[in-house]
Amino acid sequence: MSKADYYEVLGVSRTASDQELKSAYRKLALKFHPDRNPGDHAAEEKFKEASEAYQVLCDPDKRAAYDRFGHAGVGAAGAGGGFQGFSGSVDLGDIFGDLFGEMFNMGGGGGGRASRQQRGDDLRFDLSIEFEDAIFGKETEVKIRRLESCPTCAGRGSASGRGPSVCTHCQGRGQIRYQQGFFSVARTCSACGGTGSIIGDPCQTCRGETRVSKELKLTVKVPPGVEDGTRIRYAGEGDAGRTNGPRGDLYVVLSIQPHDFFERDGHDLRCVVPISFPQAALGAEIEIQAIDGAVTLKIPEGTQSGKEIRIRGRGVPVLHGKGHGDLVVKVIVQVPRKLSRQQREVVHRLSELLSVENKPTSPSLLEKMKDLFN
Repeated sequence: MSKADYYEVLGVSRTASDQELKSAYRKLALKFHPDRNPGDHAAEEKFKEASEAYQVLCDPDKRAAYDRFGHAGVGAAGAGGGFQGFSGSVDLGDIFGDLFGEMFNMGGGGGGRASRQQRGDDLRFDLSIEFEDAIFGKETEVKIRRLESCPTCAGRGSASGRGPSVCTHCQGRGQIRYQQGFFSVARTCSACGGTGSIIGDPCQTCRGETRVSKELKLTVKVPPGVEDGTRIRYAGEGDAGRTNGPRGDLYVVLSIQPHDFFERDGHDLRCVVPISFPQAALGAEIEIQAIDGAVTLKIPEGTQSGKEIRIRGRGVPVLHGKGHGDLVVKVIVQVPRKLSRQQREVVHRLSELLSVENKPTSPSLLEKMKDLFN
Protein backbone atom coordinates (compact mmCIF):
# COMPACT_ATOMS: atom_id res chain seq x y z
CA MET A 1 0.00 0.00 0.00
CA SER A 2 1.51 3.35 -1.08
CA LYS A 3 2.06 6.05 1.50
CA ALA A 4 0.33 9.41 1.19
CA ASP A 5 2.35 12.43 0.17
CA TYR A 6 3.51 14.28 3.29
CA TYR A 7 2.58 17.69 1.88
CA GLU A 8 -0.93 16.42 1.07
CA VAL A 9 -1.24 14.95 4.56
CA LEU A 10 -0.56 18.35 6.13
CA GLY A 11 -2.54 20.19 3.45
CA VAL A 12 0.27 22.57 2.45
CA SER A 13 2.14 23.37 -0.73
CA ARG A 14 5.63 22.04 -1.44
CA THR A 15 6.99 25.57 -0.90
CA ALA A 16 5.39 25.94 2.56
CA SER A 17 7.46 27.78 5.16
CA ASP A 18 8.41 26.29 8.53
CA GLN A 19 5.69 28.37 10.20
CA GLU A 20 3.06 27.14 7.73
CA LEU A 21 4.13 23.55 8.38
CA LYS A 22 3.93 24.06 12.13
CA SER A 23 0.52 25.72 11.92
CA ALA A 24 -0.89 22.99 9.70
CA TYR A 25 0.42 20.20 11.91
CA ARG A 26 -0.81 21.90 15.05
CA LYS A 27 -4.38 22.03 13.73
CA LEU A 28 -4.33 18.38 12.70
CA ALA A 29 -2.69 17.21 15.94
CA LEU A 30 -5.25 19.02 18.07
CA LYS A 31 -8.11 17.66 15.95
CA PHE A 32 -7.03 14.01 15.87
CA HIS A 33 -5.16 13.65 19.19
CA PRO A 34 -6.09 10.32 20.88
CA ASP A 35 -7.03 12.09 24.12
CA ARG A 36 -9.67 14.06 22.23
CA ASN A 37 -10.88 11.02 20.32
CA PRO A 38 -10.78 8.08 22.76
CA GLY A 39 -11.39 4.76 21.03
CA ASP A 40 -11.37 6.31 17.54
CA HIS A 41 -8.74 4.28 15.67
CA ALA A 42 -9.21 6.26 12.46
CA ALA A 43 -8.42 9.52 14.29
CA GLU A 44 -5.38 7.89 15.91
CA GLU A 45 -4.05 6.84 12.51
CA LYS A 46 -4.54 10.33 11.12
CA PHE A 47 -2.68 11.71 14.13
CA LYS A 48 0.22 9.29 13.54
CA GLU A 49 0.22 10.11 9.82
CA ALA A 50 0.32 13.89 10.45
CA SER A 51 3.03 13.46 13.09
CA GLU A 52 5.17 11.39 10.75
CA ALA A 53 4.79 13.96 7.97
CA TYR A 54 5.72 16.84 10.23
CA GLN A 55 8.68 14.93 11.69
CA VAL A 56 10.18 14.67 8.22
CA LEU A 57 9.26 18.06 6.78
CA CYS A 58 10.29 20.12 9.80
CA ASP A 59 13.85 18.79 9.50
CA PRO A 60 15.69 20.63 6.65
CA ASP A 61 17.90 17.63 5.76
CA LYS A 62 15.05 15.11 5.80
CA ARG A 63 12.82 17.47 3.85
CA ALA A 64 15.49 17.92 1.16
CA ALA A 65 15.92 14.14 0.89
CA TYR A 66 12.16 13.64 0.71
CA ASP A 67 11.75 16.32 -1.96
CA ARG A 68 14.42 14.57 -4.07
CA PHE A 69 13.76 10.88 -3.51
CA GLY A 70 10.29 10.70 -1.93
CA HIS A 71 9.60 8.24 0.89
CA ALA A 72 12.64 6.20 -0.09
CA GLY A 73 14.86 9.11 0.82
CA VAL A 74 13.83 9.29 4.52
CA GLY A 75 14.60 5.77 5.70
CA ALA A 76 12.16 3.75 7.73
CA ALA A 77 9.53 6.43 7.93
CA GLY A 78 9.43 6.60 4.11
CA ALA A 79 9.64 2.90 3.47
CA GLY A 80 6.49 1.78 5.19
CA GLY A 81 7.97 1.58 8.64
CA GLY A 82 5.15 3.68 10.08
CA PHE A 83 5.41 6.31 12.79
CA GLN A 84 8.66 5.84 14.67
CA GLY A 85 8.36 8.65 17.20
CA PHE A 86 9.55 12.24 17.09
CA SER A 87 13.14 13.22 16.57
CA GLY A 88 14.79 15.88 18.66
CA SER A 89 13.98 18.50 16.06
CA VAL A 90 10.27 18.49 16.91
CA ASP A 91 9.52 20.84 19.79
CA LEU A 92 6.02 20.05 21.06
CA GLY A 93 6.36 22.70 23.73
CA ASP A 94 6.71 25.22 20.93
CA ILE A 95 3.72 23.77 19.07
CA PHE A 96 1.28 23.24 21.95
CA GLY A 97 2.70 25.59 24.56
CA ASP A 98 0.34 28.48 23.96
CA LEU A 99 -2.69 26.23 24.50
CA PHE A 100 -1.57 23.79 27.15
CA GLY A 101 1.34 25.51 28.88
CA GLU A 102 3.60 22.87 30.40
CA MET A 103 1.01 20.08 30.52
CA PHE A 104 2.53 18.22 27.57
CA ASN A 105 6.06 16.87 27.79
CA MET A 106 7.78 14.20 25.72
CA GLY A 107 9.12 10.98 27.14
CA GLY A 108 8.16 11.51 30.80
CA GLY A 109 11.45 13.17 31.74
CA GLY A 110 12.17 16.58 33.20
CA GLY A 111 10.06 18.40 35.72
CA GLY A 112 12.02 20.32 38.29
CA ARG A 113 11.27 20.33 41.97
CA ALA A 114 8.64 22.84 42.98
CA SER A 115 9.71 25.43 45.48
CA ARG A 116 8.12 25.18 48.93
CA GLN A 117 8.33 28.93 49.38
CA GLN A 118 5.25 30.54 47.91
CA ARG A 119 3.90 34.09 47.74
CA GLY A 120 0.96 34.80 50.02
CA ASP A 121 -2.53 35.51 48.68
CA ASP A 122 -3.87 38.99 48.06
CA LEU A 123 -6.67 40.11 50.40
CA ARG A 124 -9.71 42.33 49.88
CA PHE A 125 -11.34 44.48 52.53
CA ASP A 126 -14.61 46.32 51.80
CA LEU A 127 -14.80 49.70 53.55
CA SER A 128 -17.98 51.79 53.68
CA ILE A 129 -17.41 55.55 54.13
CA GLU A 130 -19.58 58.64 54.43
CA PHE A 131 -20.18 60.89 51.42
CA GLU A 132 -18.19 63.71 53.03
CA ASP A 133 -15.24 61.36 53.68
CA ALA A 134 -14.97 60.74 49.94
CA ILE A 135 -14.84 64.52 49.33
CA PHE A 136 -12.43 65.59 52.06
CA GLY A 137 -10.52 62.36 52.68
CA LYS A 138 -10.26 60.40 55.91
CA GLU A 139 -7.92 58.32 58.00
CA THR A 140 -9.54 55.38 59.74
CA GLU A 141 -8.52 52.22 61.55
CA VAL A 142 -9.84 48.84 60.38
CA LYS A 143 -9.51 45.29 61.63
CA ILE A 144 -8.44 42.61 59.17
CA ARG A 145 -7.72 38.90 59.52
CA ARG A 146 -4.77 37.49 57.63
CA LEU A 147 -2.28 34.63 57.70
CA GLU A 148 0.99 35.27 59.56
CA SER A 149 4.12 33.12 59.69
CA CYS A 150 3.78 30.73 62.62
CA PRO A 151 5.64 32.20 65.63
CA THR A 152 6.20 28.75 67.19
CA CYS A 153 8.15 27.21 64.31
CA ALA A 154 9.26 30.51 62.69
CA GLY A 155 7.35 29.62 59.53
CA ARG A 156 9.21 26.33 58.96
CA GLY A 157 6.24 24.07 59.78
CA SER A 158 8.41 21.59 61.68
CA ALA A 159 8.31 21.09 65.46
CA SER A 160 12.01 20.21 65.63
CA GLY A 161 13.11 22.85 63.18
CA ARG A 162 14.78 20.23 60.99
CA GLY A 163 12.72 21.26 58.01
CA PRO A 164 10.89 19.15 55.43
CA SER A 165 12.03 15.92 53.81
CA VAL A 166 11.72 14.93 50.16
CA CYS A 167 8.29 13.60 49.19
CA THR A 168 8.65 9.91 48.36
CA HIS A 169 5.45 9.89 46.31
CA CYS A 170 6.75 12.26 43.62
CA GLN A 171 10.48 12.00 44.45
CA GLY A 172 10.60 15.72 45.20
CA ARG A 173 9.37 16.86 41.79
CA GLY A 174 6.00 18.10 43.05
CA GLN A 175 4.33 16.44 40.07
CA ILE A 176 3.12 12.99 39.10
CA ARG A 177 3.23 12.11 35.41
CA TYR A 178 0.69 9.92 33.64
CA GLN A 179 1.27 8.47 30.18
CA GLN A 180 -1.49 9.32 27.69
CA GLY A 181 -0.82 8.21 24.16
CA PHE A 182 2.41 9.79 22.96
CA PHE A 183 2.47 12.35 25.77
CA SER A 184 2.91 12.37 29.50
CA VAL A 185 0.58 14.65 31.47
CA ALA A 186 1.91 16.26 34.64
CA ARG A 187 -0.41 16.66 37.63
CA THR A 188 0.24 18.16 41.04
CA CYS A 189 1.29 15.59 43.61
CA SER A 190 -1.57 15.01 46.04
CA ALA A 191 0.75 13.89 48.84
CA CYS A 192 2.82 17.09 49.08
CA GLY A 193 0.51 19.55 47.31
CA GLY A 194 3.14 20.31 44.69
CA THR A 195 5.85 21.41 47.12
CA GLY A 196 8.00 18.35 46.58
CA SER A 197 8.54 17.89 50.30
CA ILE A 198 6.72 16.60 53.40
CA ILE A 199 7.06 17.65 57.04
CA GLY A 200 7.52 14.55 59.18
CA ASP A 201 7.09 16.26 62.58
CA PRO A 202 4.55 19.05 62.03
CA CYS A 203 4.42 22.02 64.39
CA GLN A 204 1.60 21.70 66.92
CA THR A 205 0.56 25.34 66.47
CA CYS A 206 0.24 25.50 62.70
CA ARG A 207 0.03 21.71 62.07
CA GLY A 208 2.77 21.97 59.48
CA GLU A 209 1.01 24.71 57.48
CA THR A 210 3.76 27.24 58.41
CA ARG A 211 1.10 29.98 58.91
CA VAL A 212 -1.61 30.87 61.43
CA SER A 213 -4.60 33.21 61.20
CA LYS A 214 -4.38 36.46 63.14
CA GLU A 215 -6.49 39.60 63.52
CA LEU A 216 -4.74 42.97 63.46
CA LYS A 217 -5.47 46.67 63.09
CA LEU A 218 -4.46 48.70 60.05
CA THR A 219 -4.71 52.42 59.37
CA VAL A 220 -6.37 53.19 56.02
CA LYS A 221 -5.83 56.61 54.46
CA VAL A 222 -8.67 57.64 52.13
CA PRO A 223 -7.47 60.46 49.81
CA PRO A 224 -9.82 63.35 48.91
CA GLY A 225 -11.86 62.88 45.74
CA VAL A 226 -12.22 59.09 45.69
CA GLU A 227 -15.13 57.52 43.84
CA ASP A 228 -17.37 54.59 44.69
CA GLY A 229 -15.50 51.35 43.97
CA THR A 230 -12.02 52.88 44.29
CA ARG A 231 -9.36 50.30 45.23
CA ILE A 232 -6.50 51.32 47.52
CA ARG A 233 -3.54 48.94 47.33
CA TYR A 234 -1.32 48.25 50.33
CA ALA A 235 1.69 46.32 49.07
CA GLY A 236 2.88 43.53 51.35
CA GLU A 237 -0.12 43.70 53.69
CA GLY A 238 -1.80 40.50 52.48
CA ASP A 239 -1.32 36.92 53.65
CA ALA A 240 2.18 35.77 54.54
CA GLY A 241 3.67 33.29 52.08
CA ARG A 242 4.30 29.64 52.92
CA THR A 243 7.63 28.87 54.59
CA ASN A 244 8.41 32.59 54.96
CA GLY A 245 7.55 33.40 51.36
CA PRO A 246 6.77 37.02 50.39
CA ARG A 247 3.47 38.55 51.46
CA GLY A 248 0.59 39.23 49.14
CA ASP A 249 -1.08 42.64 48.87
CA LEU A 250 -4.15 44.10 50.55
CA TYR A 251 -6.80 45.88 48.47
CA VAL A 252 -9.24 48.15 50.30
CA VAL A 253 -12.37 48.64 48.15
CA LEU A 254 -14.42 51.75 49.00
CA SER A 255 -18.20 51.93 49.10
CA ILE A 256 -19.59 55.48 49.45
CA GLN A 257 -22.88 56.05 51.25
CA PRO A 258 -25.39 58.37 49.54
CA HIS A 259 -25.90 61.95 50.76
CA ASP A 260 -29.26 63.41 51.79
CA PHE A 261 -28.98 66.43 49.45
CA PHE A 262 -25.98 66.15 47.14
CA GLU A 263 -25.35 63.82 44.22
CA ARG A 264 -22.02 63.34 42.53
CA ASP A 265 -21.52 63.74 38.78
CA GLY A 266 -17.83 63.16 38.07
CA HIS A 267 -16.07 66.03 39.80
CA ASP A 268 -19.29 68.08 40.03
CA LEU A 269 -21.84 68.08 42.84
CA ARG A 270 -25.53 68.52 42.12
CA CYS A 271 -28.40 69.59 44.36
CA VAL A 272 -31.91 71.04 44.14
CA VAL A 273 -32.93 74.29 45.88
CA PRO A 274 -36.54 75.58 46.09
CA ILE A 275 -37.15 79.30 45.48
CA SER A 276 -40.26 81.47 45.59
CA PHE A 277 -42.01 83.04 42.60
CA PRO A 278 -40.89 86.58 43.54
CA GLN A 279 -37.26 85.39 43.78
CA ALA A 280 -37.51 83.78 40.36
CA ALA A 281 -39.28 86.76 38.78
CA LEU A 282 -37.31 89.60 40.35
CA GLY A 283 -33.99 87.86 40.91
CA ALA A 284 -32.29 87.46 44.28
CA GLU A 285 -29.18 86.48 46.17
CA ILE A 286 -29.70 83.70 48.69
CA GLU A 287 -27.30 81.83 50.94
CA ILE A 288 -27.25 78.04 50.62
CA GLN A 289 -25.14 75.35 52.27
CA ALA A 290 -22.56 73.73 49.99
CA ILE A 291 -20.66 70.57 50.94
CA ASP A 292 -17.79 72.70 52.25
CA GLY A 293 -19.74 75.55 53.85
CA ALA A 294 -22.06 78.48 53.05
CA VAL A 295 -22.09 79.97 49.56
CA THR A 296 -24.11 82.77 47.90
CA LEU A 297 -26.38 81.70 45.05
CA LYS A 298 -27.18 84.49 42.57
CA ILE A 299 -30.60 84.01 40.95
CA PRO A 300 -31.02 86.07 37.75
CA GLU A 301 -34.22 88.01 37.11
CA GLY A 302 -36.81 85.92 35.24
CA THR A 303 -35.33 82.55 36.23
CA GLN A 304 -37.49 79.65 35.09
CA SER A 305 -38.22 76.63 37.26
CA GLY A 306 -35.68 73.87 36.56
CA LYS A 307 -32.84 76.20 35.58
CA GLU A 308 -29.35 75.04 36.62
CA ILE A 309 -26.92 77.55 38.10
CA ARG A 310 -23.23 76.62 38.27
CA ILE A 311 -20.98 77.74 41.13
CA ARG A 312 -17.35 77.29 40.09
CA GLY A 313 -14.85 75.41 42.25
CA ARG A 314 -17.27 74.22 44.95
CA GLY A 315 -17.44 70.59 43.85
CA VAL A 316 -15.25 67.51 44.31
CA PRO A 317 -11.44 67.79 44.47
CA VAL A 318 -9.52 66.08 41.66
CA LEU A 319 -8.04 62.84 43.00
CA HIS A 320 -4.23 63.10 43.17
CA GLY A 321 -4.47 66.31 41.17
CA LYS A 322 -5.26 70.01 41.39
CA GLY A 323 -8.53 71.92 41.37
CA HIS A 324 -12.16 71.12 42.10
CA GLY A 325 -15.29 70.49 40.14
CA ASP A 326 -18.35 72.76 40.34
CA LEU A 327 -21.53 72.87 42.39
CA VAL A 328 -24.54 72.71 40.05
CA VAL A 329 -27.73 74.00 41.68
CA LYS A 330 -31.10 73.28 40.09
CA VAL A 331 -33.70 75.83 41.24
CA ILE A 332 -37.35 74.82 41.46
CA VAL A 333 -40.04 77.47 41.79
CA GLN A 334 -42.12 76.42 44.76
CA VAL A 335 -45.89 76.98 44.61
CA PRO A 336 -47.50 77.38 48.05
CA ARG A 337 -50.19 74.83 48.81
CA LYS A 338 -52.25 77.23 50.99
CA LEU A 339 -52.57 80.99 50.86
CA SER A 340 -53.82 83.46 53.46
CA ARG A 341 -56.62 85.90 52.58
CA GLN A 342 -54.14 88.72 52.08
CA GLN A 343 -51.91 86.57 49.88
CA ARG A 344 -54.88 85.54 47.78
CA GLU A 345 -55.81 89.17 47.17
CA VAL A 346 -52.27 89.97 46.06
CA VAL A 347 -52.13 86.97 43.74
CA HIS A 348 -55.52 87.88 42.23
CA ARG A 349 -54.32 91.41 41.50
CA LEU A 350 -51.16 89.97 39.97
CA SER A 351 -53.11 87.53 37.81
CA GLU A 352 -55.05 90.44 36.35
CA LEU A 353 -51.78 92.07 35.34
CA LEU A 354 -50.11 88.90 34.03
CA SER A 355 -51.81 87.00 31.26
CA VAL A 356 -50.67 83.78 29.58
CA GLU A 357 -52.45 82.32 26.58
CA ASN A 358 -53.09 78.74 27.68
CA LYS A 359 -52.81 76.84 24.41
CA PRO A 360 -51.27 73.41 23.86
CA THR A 361 -47.65 73.68 22.79
CA SER A 362 -45.31 71.11 21.32
CA PRO A 363 -42.37 70.17 23.55
CA SER A 364 -39.86 71.56 21.04
CA LEU A 365 -41.61 74.93 20.92
CA LEU A 366 -41.80 75.02 24.71
CA GLU A 367 -38.04 74.50 24.91
CA LYS A 368 -37.50 77.32 22.41
CA MET A 369 -39.69 79.61 24.54
CA LYS A 370 -37.68 78.70 27.64
CA ASP A 371 -34.45 79.51 25.82
CA LEU A 372 -35.89 82.83 24.66
CA PHE A 373 -36.91 83.84 28.19
CA ASN A 374 -33.62 82.60 29.69
